[in-house]
Amino acid sequence: MNRKVDLHLHTIASDGSWTPREAVLAAKKAGLGIMAVTDHDSLGSVAPVMKLAPKEGIEVIAGVEMCSTYEGRCFHILGYGFDCSNPILLAHLAHNRRLLEETDERAIGILSEEGWPVSIKEYRAYVYDPRRGGFKALFYLIDKGLCRDVKDFFSRIFIKKRGLDFPVFPSIEETVATLHKAGGVALLAHAASHFHGPGLARTLEAVGEKPLDGFECYHPAHSKEDTKTLLAYCQQHHKLISGGSDCHGRFVDGRIIGHPDIHESEIRLF
Repeated sequence: MNRKVDLHLHTIASDGSWTPREAVLAAKKAGLGIMAVTDHDSLGSVAPVMKLAPKEGIEVIAGVEMCSTYEGRCFHILGYGFDCSNPILLAHLAHNRRLLEETDERAIGILSEEGWPVSIKEYRAYVYDPRRGGFKALFYLIDKGLCRDVKDFFSRIFIKKRGLDFPVFPSIEETVATLHKAGGVALLAHAASHFHGPGLARTLEAVGEKPLDGFECYHPAHSKEDTKTLLAYCQQHHKLISGGSDCHGRFVDGRIIGHPDIHESEIRLF
């Protein structure tokens, strides 16, 4: 039996809009046989999904998407098959979340100094509903009528001209080491996307000697040629292969659970 898989999903534990139950029901509707919830620097939905999914005939692989920094850029590292109770992993994830929270609060502070009708005190008191997807700072500004959507946030508000940028996260090496210490594997997420800079070739050149176990070869941001290149690279260098939709529920348009269409014969995770 060649089961359908999606190894890149987000929930309310990070910036997705689905609860664990909604994610499992969506996975069932999409015909998945294997799934992995990979929230940003959070394991908040892993245990609930692991409890719910087997009842629907779906195998679950523990997953996470961790932020790391290399050459001033934010690289996302997908981790799979780790011990969810590992203290080193939990401390690393808590550190990353704290960096993100501090960065968002700093952004609100800078906007306040510029004369925007916002304040740190009001922001801290603002109650954010995670079922909307995204993150607190985004919806604080949306609800105040100061921002249209996530694209507007990153193109007009959260910009380097204001001195705003992603924080410096632990390195790729440190991130991989943490996942290995927790008994998991580490793969580079959406390697061909613009998020990682000037093209897939540059990315592979930059991270080729990093201790990554593999790459996410199947992703909606990848062209057929990107996927072909990544698969060939992984075969040549004996790397692991993963793939998924990067679905965020209702938060990100065009990211549909189960797409691209991937089956377990096409991945190599352990």
